[in-house]
Amino acid sequence: MLLLVISLLLAYWGLGTVLYFMQPSFVFSPTREEPYNPADLGLEFEKVLLKTSDSLTLSGWFIPAKKAVFTILFCHGNGGNISYTLDSVNIFYELGFNCLIFDYRGYGNSQGKPTEEGVYLDAQAAYDWLINEKKISPENIIIFGRSLGGSIAAHLAGNVKAKGLVVESAFTSYTDIGQKSYPYLPVRLFARYSFNTFDYLKKVKCPVLIIHSRNDEVVPFEFGLRLYEEAAKEPKEFLEIFGSHNDGFLYSDQVYSQGLTNWAAFIKNYQQQTAAKIKIVS
Repeated sequence: MLLLVISLLLAYWGLGTVLYFMQPSFVFSPTREEPYNPADLGLEFEKVLLKTSDSLTLSGWFIPAKKAVFTILFCHGNGGNISYTLDSVNIFYELGFNCLIFDYRGYGNSQGKPTEEGVYLDAQAAYDWLINEKKISPENIIIFGRSLGGSIAAHLAGNVKAKGLVVESAFTSYTDIGQKSYPYLPVRLFARYSFNTFDYLKKVKCPVLIIHSRNDEVVPFEFGLRLYEEAAKEPKEFLEIFGSHNDGFLYSDQVYSQGLTNWAAFIKNYQQQTAAKIKIVS
């Protein structure tokens, strides 16, 4: 019996050790090859080179829309690269948003190797490019993140000025999603990453839209609700979509598009109402 207990403990520890060292491959799944670009959808775009504060060069695309008021800074998920986000780019274009989409370090044509602190610097570089190169006001920038990108977007939005923040299909924290996936392991002891979307959202001062599908098989719906109910500050809205983690935004179609359109109208009016109140008070 003692031998059995020792064997089980060794196996348990061994599994934890394997998972500890495999975490980078779980968190980051970059692809170098870019088989598609916006021209395949008939969209004009500008190839962008971004410089990070630690001297890496990142690649990205800027896709302008006709008569756009807002520009979306899009932080994609943990897999692939920007060439696999064209469905989102096309939706943003059809809805009248400019879009800057970029690859994190180690993804696509971007230099370096992905790390948690590194991808935060990458998002900051994209934001700085919009401000300094495109001369776009923070009041016209919507920071948008999907899945892992939701945590990166929330981190950025908590440290810069923006018109609004959209967090789609995101987890509350890396340790929370790890504990959900491996309830039999002491994930919090083995965790090598934070990605604490919950805490990042608490620092965000601009309007927030949380999007999540009740059918999400990767990040449970309850995570989206917690971000909305417990972390995000007013003004905030919640958009429930349907479909899986990776295709919910497509499967939901009009619900998704109309939800984004309505929220954009809300934050535009919110700015005007806030400015009017300030003027009356002053």
